[in-house]
Amino acid sequence: MNESLGTFFLVFGLVFDFVGCLGLVRFPDIYNRLHVSIKCVTMGTSSILLALFLYRGFSPAGIKALLCIIFLLLTAPVSAHVIARSALKSGVKLWGKSAGNAYEHD
Repeated sequence: MNESLGTFFLVFGLVFDFVGCLGLVRFPDIYNRLHVSIKCVTMGTSSILLALFLYRGFSPAGIKALLCIIFLLLTAPVSAHVIARSALKSGVKLWGKSAGNAYEHD
């Protein structure tokens, strides 16, 4: 049971990371690329680490995988916000067809 569930999460994570890499190449500006890269890290890499935990169980490698998942879930959104906010404050413009800027009035 754990092996089949681990295989599912491994394939899911690899597909998510692959789609995230395509988004990094295809998206037009830093804000869109940042969005897709953080989704890629949180969902894809966390799924791969969860698959490692399911394969290894409560061994040292499995515990380290769980700790890495917690670390990624806590730090990735914060770092994305900081990078996007600093890019906006330094004058990096949005893509011409972007819907709007929520920080425009700040």
